Amino acid sequence: MNLSDSRTAGQPAESIREQSPGAQPLARLSASEAVFNAIRTDIESGQVPVGGKLSSEATLAQQYGVSRSVIREALRSCTALGLTVTKTGKGTFVVANKVANDLTLGQYSARDLTEARPHIEVPAAGLAAQRRTDEELEALRHIVAAMTTETDPESWVALDSSFHAAIARTSGNKVFESVIAEIRDAQAHQSETLNMVADRQHASDIEHQQILAAIEAGSAEAASQAMAEHLRAVGVALDSILNK
Repeated sequence: MNLSDSRTAGQPAESIREQSPGAQPLARLSASEAVFNAIRTDIESGQVPVGGKLSSEATLAQQYGVSRSVIREALRSCTALGLTVTKTGKGTFVVANKVANDLTLGQYSARDLTEARPHIEVPAAGLAAQRRTDEELEALRHIVAAMTTETDPESWVALDSSFHAAIARTSGNKVFESVIAEIRDAQAHQSETLNMVADRQHASDIEHQQILAAIEAGSAEAASQAMAEHLRAVGVALDSILNK
């Protein structure tokens, strides 16, 4: 992201409030959050009706004074919330004026992940605490340290996926490792959406640190509990989006 992307979406806060009543001032949000909130407000208020087409990425980027990657990030979250669909070569169209009952995350849904992940990642974290080698522990430390200083949303999401995959690998259970690899893309989509819509990144960093500390201590019980708490918090955040 460039400096304008990381601080504002290129418009004064007063301007965005005039366009989208009730939206948070841009100065308090990242560019992607601000653009997403503006587009979502336009859709939910009916300013862009169901069946209507959003402006092109290039036009939206110019309108908000941000890069096209920021616009794509905002549009992906609109699609994940069930508000829009993007048709290759045609553009992005509004298909609903309220959030769907579930989030689409690639070939899986948020509900699929919420129901399945605790049965895989909680025991995997416990086994990782018991079986981790020095090299595996160092790899986990490196990932967590990188996440706490990462400011690029896409890079953070990639590290998040790597962290969960590394724990499954460290568990020494090939089934857990294989399942986490299978759902990795869906989990990344979920993480990206939660960071933008529910501002989960900082909380996730803290939860990951707690998981790591338990694995470092070699406590299967503490590691399992820390992972369970992390996944519970993710579920709460998902519910807040669906029930907003």
